[in-house]
Amino acid sequence: TCASPPEPSRLLLRDLLWLFLTSALLAYYIYTPIPEDIGEPWKVMLLSAGFRTMGHLAEVMDQLGLMHYMEVLTLITAAEYVAPTSDENVTVMDTEFSNVAVRLYLPRRVSDGPRRAVLFFHGGGWCLGQAGTLLTPLTSGMKSYDQLSRWTSNLLNAVVVSVNYRLAPKYHFPTQFEDVYSVTKFFLQSSVLSQYGVDPDRVCVAGDSAGGNLAAAVAQQLLADAEVKTKLRAQALIYPALQPLDLNLPSYQENANKPILSKSLMVRFWSEYFTSDSSLREAMALNRHVPVEYSHLFQFVNWSALLPAELKKGHAYTSPTFGSPELAHKYPGFLDPRAAPLLGSDERLRGLPPTYVLTCQHDVLWDDGAMYVGRLRALGVPVTHQHAADAFHGAMTFVLGPAKLAVGQRLLSSYIEWLNENL
Repeated sequence: TCASPPEPSRLLLRDLLWLFLTSALLAYYIYTPIPEDIGEPWKVMLLSAGFRTMGHLAEVMDQLGLMHYMEVLTLITAAEYVAPTSDENVTVMDTEFSNVAVRLYLPRRVSDGPRRAVLFFHGGGWCLGQAGTLLTPLTSGMKSYDQLSRWTSNLLNAVVVSVNYRLAPKYHFPTQFEDVYSVTKFFLQSSVLSQYGVDPDRVCVAGDSAGGNLAAAVAQQLLADAEVKTKLRAQALIYPALQPLDLNLPSYQENANKPILSKSLMVRFWSEYFTSDSSLREAMALNRHVPVEYSHLFQFVNWSALLPAELKKGHAYTSPTFGSPELAHKYPGFLDPRAAPLLGSDERLRGLPPTYVLTCQHDVLWDDGAMYVGRLRALGVPVTHQHAADAFHGAMTFVLGPAKLAVGQRLLSSYIEWLNENL
């Protein structure tokens, strides 16, 4: 005999049960505790869930050997290519400086004299991003970096050079640094500055996250380059990554699972900057990647000496646990000041131009920026340190479309205002 079909009431009950279970699992996955001082928490929660989903998918694909972790993120986050589109305020074009792709933003407004200029290096962990796209999931219509450069050019009546440096995993350090440095050095030639109507006394470098790292490294290197006669007027570092020696700073501990940039993802970005060899990532995750022969470098990242008391928050400093020298010999980049600007000597830092540093409360990189601020101030470098107590890493890119956040607009306005007053 055939079994009789389920009664309609039982079918309805089963469907409701599946709906409840699916909704509960979805809510559990999406829900992330958001600090009380972060505004628009549900929007931030959804954005965080989007990034977390991307990371989980990339991890699965990588573990199955189907695609490299960073290649998956690149595929997911790559927004539709944004053509260099001019408008009534800014002329936009793609070209090359010193064989490196750049996007130029040239203001149309009449100027009484030579213009200011900003060399901008985008973020993305040295692995992701383009000058004309963004890195934000769920918001593929946004054009964060393109819009940021467009606003900068128009509001400051400045020439903006946004650099499309080569990325990991195809290229590792020092390629990213060399690309942005060669563009900067090319642009600072008097003939090039004259071609674009730029005042040689009003040029700055700027960048966010990994781009802030590159901007800081470029500013340091220029001071040691006798071939470069033009000096930077300023540098602007937006939640910069400045050292991979100690990846267990108080900010790494407190913000390990905060929105957008987790500790594990930052460790992966750092390791991928130097190699795709997973042994370096594993050692960095344990904070055991620096050999004892380089112990002298820890003086430059000793948070117990460099952070103000309010940032230590009861954390106890412990001496570093040293690792095998093999990794440092194979991948010496993580000990190089060009990759880790906080490792620069006092002599290397002393002549730096006026500096803007933005740090965020809920960011693993907060202490990097704070330590750099302390070192620069101790050496007499003029520093403006803006700390956003209600912000997380990447907040300044959320300024358009459905993911627009009030905190992002506020941070962007402060950055533009500082450039206007100091460049």
